[in-house]
Amino acid sequence: MTDTELKEMIMTSMGNGLLENLIDMFKEDPSLIRFIPDMIKTNNLRIKIGVIALVQEIGKNPRNELEQIVPPLIDLLKNNDPVLKGDVAYILSILKSPSSLPALKSLCNDENPDVREIALEALEDY
Repeated sequence: MTDTELKEMIMTSMGNGLLENLIDMFKEDPSLIRFIPDMIKTNNLRIKIGVIALVQEIGKNPRNELEQIVPPLIDLLKNNDPVLKGDVAYILSILKSPSSLPALKSLCNDENPDVREIALEALEDY
């Protein structure tokens, strides 16, 4: 199975409400974490919520591999979509990576008031 096929299968499963199964799958194979930045770009609200729940659950693991997705998430903040920026800022607030602080601080000056508010809330969580 190619990465594209695997990612599509994961997103379909997420969209079908199989979050618990996916959490187990990601815990069993942490290399799947690499798909999270692409998955959060979807317009499917169920998948977006699932991705955030997945990050929250995986982040509880003391062997947290999520740091590897911080750079690609920060890159997503360059997108003009305020919903995507807000979702990414929220995920970065869950990850609490010091390397994301400059990006979150810069969002405090975003033209969109909702993005600014989410960024400020994310910084409060640090």
